[in-house]
Order: sequence, then structure tokens, then C-alpha cells
Amino acid sequence: MRTLKFLLEKEFLQIFRNKTILRLVFFMPVFQLLVLPWAATFEQKNILLSIIDNDHSSASRELIQKVISSGYFKLANYSSSYSDALKVVEKNEADLILEIPHNFENTFIREKSTDVMLSVNAINGQKAGLGSSYLGQILAAYNRELVSQSQSSGQIIVKPYYMYNIEMNYRNFMVPGILVMLLSIIGGALSSLNIVKEKEAGTIEQINVTPIPKYIFIIGKLIPFWVMGMFILTVGMLIAWLVYGLVPAGHALIIYIFCFFYLIAFTGFGLIISNFSSTQQQAMFVLFFIIIIFFLLGGLYTPISSMPRWAQIVTMFNPVRYFIEVMRLVYMKGSTLADISHQLYIIIIFAVVLNVGAIVSYKKTN
Repeated sequence: MRTLKFLLEKEFLQIFRNKTILRLVFFMPVFQLLVLPWAATFEQKNILLSIIDNDHSSASRELIQKVISSGYFKLANYSSSYSDALKVVEKNEADLILEIPHNFENTFIREKSTDVMLSVNAINGQKAGLGSSYLGQILAAYNRELVSQSQSSGQIIVKPYYMYNIEMNYRNFMVPGILVMLLSIIGGALSSLNIVKEKEAGTIEQINVTPIPKYIFIIGKLIPFWVMGMFILTVGMLIAWLVYGLVPAGHALIIYIFCFFYLIAFTGFGLIISNFSSTQQQAMFVLFFIIIIFFLLGGLYTPISSMPRWAQIVTMFNPVRYFIEVMRLVYMKGSTLADISHQLYIIIIFAVVLNVGAIVSYKKTN
């Protein structure tokens, strides 16, 4: 224990002497949590819309007004023909074309149905999909409104209730995921640079000639970054509460329990990279190559259920996936420790395997 105490004193002294690490620990969570939740959103607004109104009736004007006032679309121009509207799209001045046919109002009154044409620029698949979906919902709502006005009989009105995120606020979904991203970067990046930094400085040789057991050495490297990660989690949760009013619907202690094992796992992962790297540049390259894959396949931006089957299998070996699931379940759904026990058992296995790997891969002799 005395040996571990001296190692921890050395590690904390090195951390507090390194002003860059201290700035990173304090400013990184503040910057990312204040900027990314506003920028990283799948909600599309100001979609440029070109309109062709061939009817010029009160119904067509009302429909156009409802589309523009929705807040999702911005009127690019009124076109007199489809070919003119297509030229606007080809110049990237419009994303969608809405064409209202002749006799739009009269046809609907007479036949209770009519068609409108929607053409979508699908180069940006995400904007195309969401834009057509938004416009489809607006048209469906307007259709129901016209039907209700033309019929005196009763009708069924569906009022959806969005559980766990009543206001459909995308930041409530993103902030917990960004917290996981922060902890992963800190836990992985700083630990991966630690041992290799001593290799470059030559101080690792002085430690290697001492009778310090390998597991004590790895634990001494792990604990400081675990402490920093828990501190960053606390700062991040405070920012989420103060700036976004976002607090866990469940018990915050569940997040800390899961984070305890997650940081151990990810710090062990960083130490493995450091053991096999000769320079800091090599360690950072390997880390960010792997960590980007972790984020892309972790459900941070893309739902895992919508991924191909092979990708869903790969995510089973991704620790980031399980922490993102737990953060969102506790923050938005109020899940209990029993509800996330499956993810907890898996992350404990990751922690054991990765840290055993860090101990085994550390060589005291070249």
C-alpha cells in the first residue's frame, strides 16, 4: 500500500504540474456541453422550399401559409412551372418543390381527395427524408382539417403523448450522450498518453528497475484518471442542470455506480494502447481511430436498431454503447439499478478484461 501511495503522489504531482491537462479537464466539459447540444441535432429547420401554385385558390393559399408558418421551411421562391422550380433546385437554392395542381380546391370539395406533388433534392439524404416527412405531416394535418370542415359527423382525433420526452427536445437526448463522449475522451486519451510519455522522457526505465509489481504500477496509473473522470462527470451533470434544466429522472447514484466501472474499463483500454505505443503521436492516432468507431457505433448519433445486422453485432463489443444506453435510461426514463443490471454486468466484464490486458501487456523489460 505504501508503494501505491507513493505512485499516486507522483502521478497527481505530474498532473497538477501539467497546466495543459488542467485546462483540458476544466474547459473541455464546459465547452462541449455549451456548444455541441445546440449544434449536434438531427432536427432540420429553414429547409428551402420552392412552391408552384397552379390553383391560386383560398385553400391553396391557406396550405402554403401553414407550411411556411410551421418553422421548418423557408420560402425560396414562387415558380410558375415545374421546369423553373427545377432550375432553382439545380442551383442549390431550394431543397424541395411543392406543386399544387389546378382545381385543387374544387377537386377536394367534389371528390374528397386530391393530389399534390412533392419533389425532393436527395443529395443530402437526411435533409430530404426529414423535409419530406415534415411536409407530409403538415399536409396530413391540413387534410384532416378540411375533412372536419366538410363533414358534420363525428371523427376520431388522435392526440399523441410522447413519453419520457414530452416536448420532443432533442437536447434531452443528446446531452447524456455527450457526457459519455467526454468521459471516454478523458479516460482514454489521458491514460493512453501516460506511460508512453514516460517512455519518451526515459523515466519509465527508473521505475522498471524497482521491485514494483506490475499490477500496482497499473493501478497507480489508473486511479488518477478515474478521479478526474468522476470530477468531469460531476461538472457535466451540473452544467446540464444549470444550462438545460436537465436532471436525471432516476437516481444520480446509479450513474455514478455505472461510471465507476466504465472509467476503470476505458482507462484500462487507454493503458493497453500506451503499452504498445512508442510515441505519443502513435498512441493518439490509434486511440482516435478506435474511439471514432466507438462513437459512430455506440448509438450517439444513429439508433443501433436501425443499423445493419452485422453492425449491431459489432456494437455488442463496444463499451460506449452500454454507457450511452444507461445515461439515457436514467436521465429520461428514470430506470433503476435493476433495469440497467444487464449493461452493468457487461461493463464490469469489460473493466476486468481490459485491465487484466493492461497488466499483462505491460513489460518491464524490452
